Amino acid sequence: MLKRKLGKSNLEVSAIGLGCMGMSFSYGPPKDKAEMTALLRAAVERGVTFFDTAEVYDPNVPIEDVAGAVKELIQAGKVKHFGLSEAGVKTIRRAHAVQPLTALQSEYSLWTRTPEKEVIPTLKELGIGFVTYSPLGKGFLTGKIDEKTTFNSTDFRSTLPRFTPEAIKANQALIDMIGQIAQRKKATVAQIALAWLLAQKPWIVPIPGTTKLNRLDENIGAVAVELTPDDLRDIESAAAQITVQGARYPEKLEQMTGR
Repeated sequence: MLKRKLGKSNLEVSAIGLGCMGMSFSYGPPKDKAEMTALLRAAVERGVTFFDTAEVYDPNVPIEDVAGAVKELIQAGKVKHFGLSEAGVKTIRRAHAVQPLTALQSEYSLWTRTPEKEVIPTLKELGIGFVTYSPLGKGFLTGKIDEKTTFNSTDFRSTLPRFTPEAIKANQALIDMIGQIAQRKKATVAQIALAWLLAQKPWIVPIPGTTKLNRLDENIGAVAVELTPDDLRDIESAAAQITVQGARYPEKLEQMTGR
């Protein structure tokens, strides 16, 4: 597994991390603890050293339970490294002036590119790393979701505007575009989406979440996918012709982000 440093810090982590939220929160019922422990151990065996979790995901499952299942657990925002989540530029600058930040965590992917306007230039200027959650668009950028996909009430995507059948159908153009690149590179749609993120900046670390070993291996495999300048130009040109339909969150929740 390749390593990356978060910004100007000495915190070196695996180029692909593992988001742990879906193991107990948001994406349906909590998963079997023994199975998730086995998945965490498998991730460590494959060289993953960056695991993202929080007590808020499930207060009945202490973070220590997750930490005890791995040999090395690195989290931005702990001990001597400090992180910030979903913050706007003014907040980033104020926080960094008080305590140098190691990383900002925010959503960023081929269908959520808001950080490119102000946040990413600010992180570059200040030497702050970028941990990108939902790098696979909450599952959409795997190419496994279509307008016939249903989400039960325990899956928070059932409340998101981008996951209505109409929005999913409209946004299929993005999957079709990524799929063409994936076919050319002999990779999966998810791997192209992750490889694109890795190609944006050397201090970006995606943390795709999964509860399945085959998806873990697929995500890690993105590190070996090399997108050439021509590939990146093709992606950029095609993406410029696509307008993503649907807000990423309901209005009230959206107003709480990027502050």
